Amino acid sequence: MSEETFLLPDVGEGLTEAEIVTWKVAVGDTVVLNQPLVDIETAKAVVELPSPYAGTVVTLHGVVGDIIEVHRPLISFEVGGAATTPPAVASIPTEAEAPVGQGRQAVLIGYGVANEDSVVTRQHRRPGARSVVTEAPPSEETTAAPATPSVRSTPPVRLYAKQRGVELSLLTGSGRDGLITRDDVERAVGGVEAAHVLAAETGPNVASRFVGRELASWSSGPQEERIPVKGVLRSMAEAMVQSAFSAPHAAAWVRVDATRTVELITSLRGRRDSATIRLSPLTIVALAVCDAARHFPGINSSFDAAASEVVVRRSVNLGIAANTPRGLIVPNIKGADRLNLFEMAAALTTLVDTARAGTTTPSAMQGTTLTITNVGPFGVDGAIPILPPGTGAILAVGQIAKSPWVVDDLVVVRHVVELSIAFDHRQIDGAMASAVLAHVGGFLSDPAPAIIAR
Repeated sequence: MSEETFLLPDVGEGLTEAEIVTWKVAVGDTVVLNQPLVDIETAKAVVELPSPYAGTVVTLHGVVGDIIEVHRPLISFEVGGAATTPPAVASIPTEAEAPVGQGRQAVLIGYGVANEDSVVTRQHRRPGARSVVTEAPPSEETTAAPATPSVRSTPPVRLYAKQRGVELSLLTGSGRDGLITRDDVERAVGGVEAAHVLAAETGPNVASRFVGRELASWSSGPQEERIPVKGVLRSMAEAMVQSAFSAPHAAAWVRVDATRTVELITSLRGRRDSATIRLSPLTIVALAVCDAARHFPGINSSFDAAASEVVVRRSVNLGIAANTPRGLIVPNIKGADRLNLFEMAAALTTLVDTARAGTTTPSAMQGTTLTITNVGPFGVDGAIPILPPGTGAILAVGQIAKSPWVVDDLVVVRHVVELSIAFDHRQIDGAMASAVLAHVGGFLSDPAPAIIAR
């Protein structure tokens, strides 16, 4: 028998530290090779780490919430016979190797995104164990209490619920297969669900008083809240500062009649082959941006200050800014310029669902060349965003709303949207940015010809 220590690995992204989100094992547990051990949160994603050893857990080198540096001890095992070699880092495939519309993930072999259905078999605790850190309930071997069904959620949502004092087992998940989302937790925090129940049973006055008590806690509680800047929040803050003070930003914007885009999406949603995907105006915007990159390649570029070179890319990895339970992230669709309408819709559906579930992998956020941020769902008409580092342009899309519009000298009601583009003025000038805006605007004004041509 020998003791082996598993060091926190670099998951292939050059990260220096990670936070312990959930332990899936405890001291004294017997684990098998590749059994899930722990969920860690890096600056980019929540990742599940499997065991590189088969043996007995003797030490957990940290508790939930601890920040562990890469290559520092994470967990120690007592193993028998020859030690198992920890997994190696998988190579990153080229674009030619990756399927169209997908990017193969650069992760550790056997490593993957947290799987909420993972089951850990508990064993009797070994006498004399040096530390005990566990998030899971005791096993049948240590208690006679009946087993309760596991709550389906994600580590970031669990953490958010814990911070807000919400018991997840009391909620009904609105996500896929009953997954509890951040929205579900926020509804519970605000008393919305409870207020609706009371309104149905006893009338609006009682419900109003209930909500009033929830609002009263705002003034009766602490007068300030301090939120640790770490993980995604820290990564976003650092990236925005780097971008704002290293690239000379400029911007342009235009209002567009998107009525035909709205009509096209409405007509396509009834088709049988679109039943499993979400078609939206954002799908058309994504196609339009990729089409603009083909006509104006300079928009799909970055500025290499060290080499004094502009790097123009001939393939679009389209970043989509996503508001997630962990903060703002920008995953991307690899090779988005090669996708047709339904392939783009499917890729956006997968990207959004993965981001909302908190399971976006670090590699899904690598290599973005061009970005879209959609502020329309928040009821915002427009925005001037900050460039993600390493890119040359970002397009902001406002809400599509009915507005007076002049058509053939007559004022009519049309669906109008505001587009704005922020760009790095070192390699993209106002003429190119304006041409791109006009191209995207023309695409939205009359999308059918361009889509049929593809």
